[in-house]
Amino acid sequence: MGKLILLRHGESQWNSENRFTGWIDIGLTEKGKKEAFEAGKLIKAIPIDCAFTSVLIRAIDTLTEALRGADQELVPIMKDPALNERMYGDLQGLNKTECVEKFGAAQVKIWRRSYDVPPPNGESLKDTAIRTLPYFEKDIFPLVEQGKNVLVSAHGNSLRAIVMNLDKLTKEEVVELNIPNAVPIVYEIDVEGKVISKTTLT
Repeated sequence: MGKLILLRHGESQWNSENRFTGWIDIGLTEKGKKEAFEAGKLIKAIPIDCAFTSVLIRAIDTLTEALRGADQELVPIMKDPALNERMYGDLQGLNKTECVEKFGAAQVKIWRRSYDVPPPNGESLKDTAIRTLPYFEKDIFPLVEQGKNVLVSAHGNSLRAIVMNLDKLTKEEVVELNIPNAVPIVYEIDVEGKVISKTTLT
């Protein structure tokens, strides 16, 4: 039985400034690096066979620190933009609180959490899923079905797309789904691709 470990990146510089980041390639804060290292310690007992990350530096550095914390730095790593964060369009770089003041809390929540309503000139969660899930289903999930333990370091929305798929959430249910920074989510998957268990490690 394989394990799939999903890990959202640690705190980035723009997380700390409460800004929409999206595809802007912003690095981790020192706090974010420590969070990732500590997350790695939580999965130290799981022998990781391979790891996947987006091509954005905050996910790559999170993976590096997590593997260091897990004392498993020699794991093969694959990088792909399919795992990138959703593109936030006109909101990228803007302060989230200021956006709420300008557009209203309800509208900003729809842009951030809804399934199929994109921010202006950006991607919805549905758009993100359209590029993330085919890669996940072709390159990542089959390894877990084969009994491999796989670590995926990615982003709030690319991971929401994966969790929505694994947990069979509806468009309405996914609105309330939030993936916390640097908290490993571990799925046990059997050879038929069925989820046996899901554990959040803290």
